[in-house]
Amino acid sequence: MFRNQYDTDVVTWSPQGRIHQVEYAMEGVKQGSAAVGLKSKTHVVVASLRRPQVELSSSLRKVFKIDDHLGIAISGLVSDGRSLCRYMRNECLNHKFVYDSPMSTARLVRDVADRAQVATQRSWKRPLGVGLLVAGYDTSGPRLFYNCPSGQYYDYKAFAMGARSQAAKTYLERNSCLPEGELTIETCSIGLVGKDLNFTLIEGQSLQPHLDAYKAAEGADDDAPGDGGGGDAPAATPMETS
Repeated sequence: MFRNQYDTDVVTWSPQGRIHQVEYAMEGVKQGSAAVGLKSKTHVVVASLRRPQVELSSSLRKVFKIDDHLGIAISGLVSDGRSLCRYMRNECLNHKFVYDSPMSTARLVRDVADRAQVATQRSWKRPLGVGLLVAGYDTSGPRLFYNCPSGQYYDYKAFAMGARSQAAKTYLERNSCLPEGELTIETCSIGLVGKDLNFTLIEGQSLQPHLDAYKAAEGADDDAPGDGGGGDAPAATPMETS
C-alpha cells in the first residue's frame, strides 16, 4: 500500500513511529510458502512447501544445507534467501578453517541478524524480504531459530512461518498450512539434523516412505475412539535468545 512520503526509503519514520519498508519485507515472508520447524531433545527438523509460481514452471528449493551440523528453511523472496545461504556457508567455512571446529548455531544466527539489521538503517539498501528457520546441532544441543527481516531473531521449540502458518503454530501436528491437496514428494522438502546425524535433506523418492508413515499415523489418530477433536496446542512462544 502506498503511504506517500513515509515508505519511499527505509530510514524515514512515519508519524506513528513505524518504518513501512521493514513491514513490507515482513509481509513478504507472510505471503511466502509455509515452513515449519520442530525441536526435540536430540534432533531438529524443518519442512517447507515448494509451490511453483506458475503451473508450467518447476518448484524452487526452500530447504538448504549450510554445513554438516546446520541447515535452513526459507519463506519469502527466494533470491534473498539464496544470498543469505551463500553468506552463511562462507561464514561456516571460514570459521572451520580458522578454528578447526563447527560454527556455533547461535553465533551464526546472530551474524545473519546483524546483516539483516544493517539493511534497515541504510538509505541505499532495502530490507531482506525473507525469513529463515535455522536448524542446527552443536555443543549446546539442538537449536531452532527464526530470523526476521527486521534483524531480530528468536530461539524456538517449534515455529511456523509463511502463508497459512498461523494454524500450524497453534496445531503443529496437523497438516494445516497446506493450501490445497495433500503432501506429496513434489510439494515439500524436509531437512533433519541432530545428535550423531549430519544435516540431511530429504526430497524426491526418498521422501515417499516418510509421507506414507505420516499418512498412516494420521489415519490411526482419526480412527481413535473417544477423540473429541482435542484442543489446539498452545502457540509457539520464543525462548530467551542466546
